[in-house]
Amino acid sequence: MSAQIPLDDILAIEHLLSEDEKLARDTIRSWIKERYRPLLNQAHRDGIFPVEIIPEIAELGVFGANIEGYDCAGMNNVSYGLVMQELERGDSGLRSLVSVQGALVMYPILTFGDEEQRQKYLPKLAKGEFVGCFGLTEPMAGSDPGAMKTTAKKDGDSYVLDGVKAWITSSPIADIAIIWAKCVDEDNIIRGFIVERDFNGFTTPDIEGKFSLRASPTGEIHLNECRVPAANMLAASGGLKSPLSCLTQARYGIGWGVTGAAMDCYQTVLDYGLERIQFNQPIASFQLYQSYLAEMATQLVNMQLLTLHYGRLKDAQALSPIQVSMLKRHNVAAARKIASDARSMLGGIGITDAYPVMRHMMNLESVYTYEGTHEIHTLALGRALTGISAFD
Repeated sequence: MSAQIPLDDILAIEHLLSEDEKLARDTIRSWIKERYRPLLNQAHRDGIFPVEIIPEIAELGVFGANIEGYDCAGMNNVSYGLVMQELERGDSGLRSLVSVQGALVMYPILTFGDEEQRQKYLPKLAKGEFVGCFGLTEPMAGSDPGAMKTTAKKDGDSYVLDGVKAWITSSPIADIAIIWAKCVDEDNIIRGFIVERDFNGFTTPDIEGKFSLRASPTGEIHLNECRVPAANMLAASGGLKSPLSCLTQARYGIGWGVTGAAMDCYQTVLDYGLERIQFNQPIASFQLYQSYLAEMATQLVNMQLLTLHYGRLKDAQALSPIQVSMLKRHNVAAARKIASDARSMLGGIGITDAYPVMRHMMNLESVYTYEGTHEIHTLALGRALTGISAFD
């Protein structure tokens, strides 16, 4: 029998990572294994997120981890990516919570807010004292966010917001929401607003019946003549490019995150194949099983190298939105295929939560769709490559 070679030895990137980057990865990996995994199966079965661990998550420094100042960790973007990878090795819902908090709530306040707003909200979000959500998608405006119906109308020293946002991660538990609305007094220009939980006319009903992201709070946001102080408008925001720039930040983290989910699926079926005996030998000895493993390992190496390369580009401020689209599109599709194949490799028990694969497989169906569907990213890449838009 030949010596077994770990996937990490084939990938061979440890020498490309700094000690701080490896520390960030390994710290989160240990916390997921020791603290989060024991809670996860029951949380998934119950369809809840264990909110009691939010202070612990904050203590790890992962909320807004790649932001400088405001009590944030100030990690580089490779460290941040490795954190997302390890969080999603646990569960996509956990990575979604952290990704939304940093990329979709803290980032727009940092980028489009004033210093008073930054000082008021960012430290509380970094410490987990506030949980945030991002309200862009609507029931009739998903891939076409410019079709949003939510409006903001100036009234004295306030804006009155009306509309409905849908499929909003963390909205049922959120203390604040970044709401994107058309300002009717400014020719319907899209601007962002910081809306607090206790503002009148702000409610967040749960979305029930999910088979995916069950251990993640998902809801709607209903704005019924919700009065928001004018001081809570993100004054530097303007137009659809503002929320889309936030989504670019989140998609970068997704590209790393799904790599962790795929790694967990691969390791699960590798171990299972070595332990499971059929016809008097481990099923990992069969050609078809080895073929699946070889393809998974190859895809994982591709995924990890793409994330690392693009992470270095992001740290050099040289990463473009179209590259992020490619990262999100490729890695999510690859992770989805790995999870699906891993489910079949486990046989009947693969449909249960005795192993994490079915949960990852269901979660990745959401990740395949949110933050820009696979098909929309395909067309965005096609537009970039040809100079011709297929959907404008």
